[in-house]
Formats: sequence, C-alpha cells, structure tokens
Amino acid sequence: MRKRVLTFIAACFYYGGLVRLARWWIRRAGQRLVILNYHCATGGDLRRHLLYLRRHYRILHLEAALQELYMPHENGGRVGDRRIPLVLTFDDGYRDNYTHAFALARELQIPFTIFLVPGYVESGDYFWWQEGNRLVSRTQMSEVMIEGRIYHLDQPEERKILAQTILTRLCQAASVAEREAFLTFISKVLAVLSSPAPEEEPALPLKWPEVWEMEESGWVSFGAHTMHHPILAYLADPAEVQSEVEECRRLLEQHLGHPVRAFAYPIGQSQHIGDNVIRAVQQAGYDWGLTTTYGFNTPRSDSYLLRRIEVDVSQHWLVIAAEAAGLWGFFSRLRWVPLVRKYLTNSMEGC
Repeated sequence: MRKRVLTFIAACFYYGGLVRLARWWIRRAGQRLVILNYHCATGGDLRRHLLYLRRHYRILHLEAALQELYMPHENGGRVGDRRIPLVLTFDDGYRDNYTHAFALARELQIPFTIFLVPGYVESGDYFWWQEGNRLVSRTQMSEVMIEGRIYHLDQPEERKILAQTILTRLCQAASVAEREAFLTFISKVLAVLSSPAPEEEPALPLKWPEVWEMEESGWVSFGAHTMHHPILAYLADPAEVQSEVEECRRLLEQHLGHPVRAFAYPIGQSQHIGDNVIRAVQQAGYDWGLTTTYGFNTPRSDSYLLRRIEVDVSQHWLVIAAEAAGLWGFFSRLRWVPLVRKYLTNSMEGC
C-alpha cells in the first residue's frame, strides 16, 4: 500500500512539472553531484531506471565525478553537457550486480561503481544481515530456546520476532568474531544447513572472476566497504576498526592491480560514523568516504562525508525520478509529506 501511495505522489511530482523544475533549480544552483545508492539489481525494473537516468543526467564513474567536483579546471569541467552529473553505486557486491546490472551497463553504456566486501567474496558465505530471515524461514524446528527465551516457531509472529532478534544481535556485535560465533550458534540451534537454495543465488556475494570481468570491461569500477561489513561504530577495539578498513583496501588493490580511492561506510548513517571511524579511513589512505546520509554534494562537501540518496530496484521509475531530483528530501524537510519522511528513515530496520 505504501509503495502505491509513494508512486502516486511521485507521479504527481513528475506529471505536474515539479521534477523538471527541480532539475532546473539544481543546475542553476551551481555544481552539484547526485550519488544514488542501490544494493541488489533484481526484483524490479532496473532497465527503466537506467533509461530515465541516462536521458536526464550525465552518468559518470565515481572517481571521474569526484575529480570533476573538486578539481573542475583540471578535468575540463562539463564540456558542453549541461545535464546534472550523477553516479550509480551498488553496495556490498551481490551476484546479481554481475548477472543483471553489468549486462545492462554494457548494453546501455552506463558506468557504475560497486563497493565490495572482500571477506565475503573470498568465502562465498551469505551476508550476515540476510541470516535472521533465512535461518528462521528454513528451520524445521517448531520450538527453540535462545538466550533464555522460548520461541514457538509454529506461530508466524514468533518467527518474525526471532528473525528481528537475530538481526539486532548481529548489528550490535562488538567484533566480527563475536558476530560469527553467534551466527554459528544460531545455525546449530535452528539446525539449518548452509547450502544455498537456487532462488538465493542472486543475493550471494560476487566471485573474483566476475569482479575481474567487470573491471576489465571499463563500465564497472570498485570501491571498499570494509573487510567483513561490521558496523564500525559498534566495534570495541579501535585496532579492529583500522584493520577492517586497511585490509579491505590492501586486498582489493592486490586483486584489481590499481589504487582503490573510495570507501563506503557500512550502514553509513551519521550515528554509525564517529570521528575514530573517519580517522581510520583517512589513515588507510582513501581519498573519499561515502555515507548514506541523504542529499547532494557540492565542492564544499566534506570529502569523507559524501552524501548519497538510497534507492531500490523495486521502486517505480517515477519514484527514482523524484529521488534523483531531491524532491523527497525537500518535502520531508518541510514536513509536507509524512509518508515520504517515514519511507526515507525506514532502511535497515533494526540496526
């Protein structure tokens, strides 16, 4: 229901001329860079998104766009193309970024950037934030006791509560070792095997040969997203924070054969990015840090707190049009569209 309401609002924005007006205002306001943040590439109409964005925006690789933003004279500026510069990013490195997004990138000649988690590329394991729902949905147990509470798993509401409890514990882990130990414990209690079902393949991590093929094509570039995707602000040991950031860059550069300059903070809202996390990124040698804080970037933006607009492939292209033009953020700040404000703060529920 909420998606239908948002699509209706977005249609009003688009066909009422507000989207076009917003794009005009952005161009008039001076240098702006829009960075969109996807995760998975399947489950919607990514082709329609890309066709709209290619028509109205100048889509660039992340590195080229940031060099232009901060050093326009060295990079030739906009060279006659007055469209707003835009970057497409995909966080985490799901398999469907290769099977679906990469195919579209080559066909439509649209570049994008993937922020990789090398520990998962190496292991091929499920990403940890998938595990609550996956383990609970696949268990055959009707009743389990976890940390002193009995869950009656023949009741859908109890299954939902347990999945959320698992996700919360994983989010708040004070170390990667603690997180993995809890996952091992839960898997044993629920008696779930780790072998993937065919329908789960698109959500598994990329493999190195797929990364290399995308890199060699010239349409896909890569950035760093920590070694094992912990929420860095929750890690108890500063040395582990530094290791997650530095080891990620080292391993990516080893596999890609060139410097990796951009880092995306896991669950990158401001409450998850402290000064110690920013220092770790700077000390690791990255030039840019990308958050998931909503908004556009200007030449005055902090290069280690770059803003992105979170979008999803399941959204209608009209919603993407409104998102890229900044209309959701504008109206939610004015408190004119409470549903939109709720939508914007609803990502990664439970973390």
